[in-house]
This record gives sequence, C-alpha cells and structure tokens, in this order.
Amino acid sequence: MGKIAILAEKPSQARAYADAFKIKKKEKTFIELEPCSTFPNGAVITWAVGHLVELKEPKEYQKEWEKWSLGSLPIIPQKFEDKVVSKMYTQFHAVKKIFNDPQVTMIYNGCDSEREGSNIFYSLLKMTKVNKPVKRLWINSLEVEEIRKGFNHMQSNERDLLMYQEAKTRQISDWLVGMNCSRLYTLLLQKKGFRGSISIGRVQSPTVYLIYKRQQEIEHFKPEKFYEIEGVFKAQNGVYKGKANLKTKERAEAVQLLQQHGIEPQDTGLITSVTNKMKRIAPPKLHALSTLQAAANKRWKYSPSHVLKLTQSLYEKKLVSYPRTDSQLITHHEFAYLNDSLANYQQLVGKSFHAINRGNNKRYVDSANVGEHYAIIPTKKVPTEKALQSMNADERNIYFEIVNTTLAMFHQDYQYDEKTIITNVKNVAFKTVGKTELVKGWQELFSSEKELQEREESLPVVFQEEMVQSKVSILEGTTTAPKPYTEGQLITMMKTCGKSVEDEEEIEVLKSIEGIGTEATRSGIIETIKKHGFIEVRKNIVSITPKGALLCRAIEGTLLSSPSMTAKWEIYLHKIGHGEGSAKHFIESIGKFINQLIAEVPKQLESLTIEAEQFKPAVVKDIVMCPTCKVGKIGLRKSFYGCSNYKNGCKQTFPGRLLGKKLTEKNIHDLCKIGKTAMMKGFKSKNGKQFNASLRLVEGKIEFEFNEK
Repeated sequence: MGKIAILAEKPSQARAYADAFKIKKKEKTFIELEPCSTFPNGAVITWAVGHLVELKEPKEYQKEWEKWSLGSLPIIPQKFEDKVVSKMYTQFHAVKKIFNDPQVTMIYNGCDSEREGSNIFYSLLKMTKVNKPVKRLWINSLEVEEIRKGFNHMQSNERDLLMYQEAKTRQISDWLVGMNCSRLYTLLLQKKGFRGSISIGRVQSPTVYLIYKRQQEIEHFKPEKFYEIEGVFKAQNGVYKGKANLKTKERAEAVQLLQQHGIEPQDTGLITSVTNKMKRIAPPKLHALSTLQAAANKRWKYSPSHVLKLTQSLYEKKLVSYPRTDSQLITHHEFAYLNDSLANYQQLVGKSFHAINRGNNKRYVDSANVGEHYAIIPTKKVPTEKALQSMNADERNIYFEIVNTTLAMFHQDYQYDEKTIITNVKNVAFKTVGKTELVKGWQELFSSEKELQEREESLPVVFQEEMVQSKVSILEGTTTAPKPYTEGQLITMMKTCGKSVEDEEEIEVLKSIEGIGTEATRSGIIETIKKHGFIEVRKNIVSITPKGALLCRAIEGTLLSSPSMTAKWEIYLHKIGHGEGSAKHFIESIGKFINQLIAEVPKQLESLTIEAEQFKPAVVKDIVMCPTCKVGKIGLRKSFYGCSNYKNGCKQTFPGRLLGKKLTEKNIHDLCKIGKTAMMKGFKSKNGKQFNASLRLVEGKIEFEFNEK
C-alpha cells in the first residue's frame, strides 16, 4: 500500500487527526504525517471547508433560466451538476493535487461521520475526477485514542455511498423545490402587489406553517368559564384543600349539587380514606442533540443553533462525543469507560454519591439499537480547572448539562410519597393529592435549576375517620389559550410534526416518525426562516411576521404546508440511505409535484388578497454624514447601520450589536462626527467576561479604547 490521503471536513478536524500521530510538516492546505504502524508509507491530511462544491445555479444550465419568469418554469435539469464554490478554488485545487499524487494509492473519507459528511466527500471526489479506492473513518470522539482506533479499523465505503445517495437526493430535491416554487410564488404574489421575494423550501415552508397554525389557534381562541367546587378542610394537625369530581360550564350545575346534598358554606366532613403510595422517577435519558437543545433553551434561553455551535466546540476540544446524533443510547463500551471515570466526573461537579450500575438497563445501554452515533456524553478527557476557566459561560453550561445528565444515569431514582385523602361532606367526595420527597436521588445534580426546585405544598398528618371542619365554595375559572412556541420547542415540534408531546411516554410512541428535517439540519432551518423574515423571536417567544403569514396563506391546502407529507418524504430519503429506495424515483416524484403546483397554484391564489402597505420597506432614518465618502448618510438598515451611497460603491457599515452590546443612534453619531463614543458598559468578551470601553473610529473601522487605569 502506498501513501494515504485523508480528507477532513474542516481544518480543526484535520489538526485533531494530526495530533494523534507524528507530524512531518504543516502547510497552508495540508498536514503530512510521518510513516508509522497505522500508515506504513505515511499519510497526508487535507480538508474541505464545509462544502467546497455546490449544485450549479439555473442560469449555468440554460441561459433562459436566469430571468425570473413564469414562462421559464419548471426548472428541471436533465442531469444535476456540481461546481466549485467561487471562494474555495485554492483549497479545491490543493485537494485535487493531493488526490492525484501518484504516491497516493488510497483515499480515506475523514469527514463528519454522518450523511452530510458523506455528501461533502463524494461531491468533492467526483469533481476531482480521481478514481482510487476509498475507505471510511467512523468515530464518535476526537480523543487521540479514539482517532487512532478509528484509523486502525477503517470501514468499507458501501454504507458511505448509500448515505451519500440519500444526502445528495435531499440536496437536489431541496434545490428543485426552492428554485421552482420560490419563483412561482414570488411572481404570482408580486402581481397582487407584494413587494419583495418569497423563499419556499421543502422543509422550511411546512415548518413556518406549523408555527402559523399555532398562532391562528391562539388568535381564534375563545375563553370559556368553568366552575369547580373546592373544600378547605381544617384537621387536627393543619389545613388542606380538596376538590369535588365536578367541572362544568354552568354555575347552576355546581349550585344544584351543593343544594341537592344540603352542603352549607361552613360544614363538617369526614376523612374516609388516607392512602400513601411510594413513587419513583427514573433518571432522564441521555442527551441526543434535540433534547440537549430543548433543555438548554428552557434553562438559559439559548437558540438551537447556538447550542449546536457550543456542543461542536466542546467536541473539537475533545470533551464530549459527536454532537449531531439522534440517539439517546450508548453501547456497553461507552458505559464501561464512563463507569471507570465516574469518580473523576463526580469530583468535577462536586457531588459524591453511591453509584447504581445500570449497565444492563436498556433505557441507557443498548448496543443493538444505538444507530449511527451514540448519545452525547463526556469523553474520558476530564478538563482541568484551567481548561474550565478558558471556556466561556455558555460552553460551561452546556458541558455540565451533558456531564450531569450522564452522571444521573448512575444515581438513585427520585422517590416521593404520594398521599391521597378522600374527604366526605354529606356524600360528596373531595379528593386531595400531595407529594412528600423521600429520596432526592439524581435530582440533586440539577438542584440549582429552578424547574427542579418546585415543590408542592406538603399535607398535614391526618387520619382515617377523622372529623374536619369544612369551608365549601364554588370556584370560577377560565380556559386559557394555547401557548406560543419557544424557540427550543420548535425542535420538538419539527420532530413530531406539531403533535403535542408533553411527556416522555408520548415521545416514545412518536419516535418512529422522522418528522421535518434531520437532527443535524433542524437548527439551521430555524435560522433560515428567521433570516427570511418569516418568524420573529423575542424573549425566546416565536411569532409569525406578516410576511410569514402571507406565505402560509399562499401555500395553505398544498403539500408545501403539509408537515406529514414532508415527514413521509424524510422517511423515503432514509430508505435511500439504507439501500431500500430509489433516488431517481424520488427526484422524479418531486418533479411531478412541481409541475402540479405550476398548474394549480395560479388559480388557487386568485382569491388571495394582500395588504401591500404592510410590506413596504421601512423608511431609513438618516443619522449623520458618512465619514468615509462624505456624500451619503449613515442610517439604520434592519440589523446594521449603512451608508446611503452604497450603490455608488461606499462600503461603510456599522454593526447593530457589538459583543453583546446594542449600538445606539447616538453611538453611531458620535463615532462619525467626533470619532469617539463616551465610555460604554456591558461589552461581553468571547470567554463570557464583561468589560467597559469607549469606541473609536480608525480608518472606517471600530476599535476599543480602554481607561488607562
């Protein structure tokens, strides 16, 4: 065997691979390794930078597809082709040169161990036109030991090729829907007075529609009054409350029940039953990406994309396992090393407890059902105090969430005593249920979290056949509207196609549904619909914008608004990845779907009315003369400040936010007029530390100026 060429997905991954071996030399576009037992004739590691190649644009297939017109639809090339991303030519040619090196006899795919990693590798390989044997690196951790083990047990590329087929088919189908439907709906809506463009996506559009549906439910909700009968009971050892088994929309029904039994506002009751039942709650499951995103959003209001970025950073620091996983299980191998390192993790979080061995509990450890990647868990590498301090606050939060959830697997069940009291008042039974904590168990690991500090009122000690004084009254309540989604709940909404899943049992029932998107892409989809202006997120609450509502009204009744249809598409794409489906058949079905939309949508939109005024671009308020061109005016444009003379080449801009601090109009005025702002408080550095500084404008760029003291 000759020299090995290894393609990593990005430079940081390539450096991690190289650190596991002896480096011969480093260059801008590759790292060469010394010969060793793993690579007897040496190896060279190069990298993509995400996608080095992408699908061609419509105009690159046919010139008439460049202009947006209804007459040019549908845009369906006979054959789909890739091209090199314009800014990536240098790295592409470096990869091509290495792959073509006569000394290289084998190529290793070292991109991320998932479908998109397969797509990145094979799309690039095909562009280089190199035909050499390929093997697949499949690892879940960037620790040195795991990297060496992975390279010593390279896999064949059979499964890799199937995953490439799935990812490429998904990419092509998204391209077809996006290119055709965005033009179709934009042009038809512009005829009705809409200004701007509408982006349509196979996955993003039904996602927006699910949010729209929730908002419609909230807006059209009509509150209704209801009535219950409550008793407040005074026993020998204290006071407790109970409710009769009645909930009615008619107050008269509650009044009639009290009169029928002759119950007075002040009466006596008899405790007919006191039962105690010990209950337990098992530790939570280990984290998949989606459950980690949901937990982090609930506790710290982090967006799903931010959580993925943080977890990816921890993965690259070799502290946690592969983040883009949909599994909440580990194999016996991972359980063994976690068990061996348990004392170190306990010391890290400052919580010592007697460990329960759950190595045979299939809730956590099930080698047969792990899938492509196991759950997100800490690696064997336990960070030092210095390493912890080098993390920013958000990274630390995510790391300890992963560690504590993993430690919980070894902890005792949470145990509590559930007491049920039945109090009889003139043959009307009032039920009271209370909880008393017995064993805190795994919840002690999360004791600082507010949601785990909630406690129900404890009940007094009472006895069967005890007489009590009762105060009975009719309570009036009002039904409440559904709550809007938080950004973290969007991930679960996408996984379950919008079905309500409040408890774990329901999630288990729905786990066979693929949902919308994939574990790796859902946070990106949320960012996309935010970027296109279809939704807004304020204080973690998601709402539909007028543009988003227009999109949903336009696609209502079509398959573009159908989450279940999108889920079925995802299921079929998954079949392609397992060799059970046909990419050709799927793309052809997408083509038929597009042709059907082109035929039917114009008629469907005839009755749609648009309030064009709400889509007029906002008038830009001029703040100050541009310090660069001295001609244009600096004004606020959506999320940044820019020069009105940009069409003539002025590129002067200022960010709307800088290191977590909003820049006000006065800040921008002072920068442009006098070149400096007053001292500003509350900037946040990359490691999470706050600092104060003035801003100075130096050659059109902002610089920090610190107090000399």
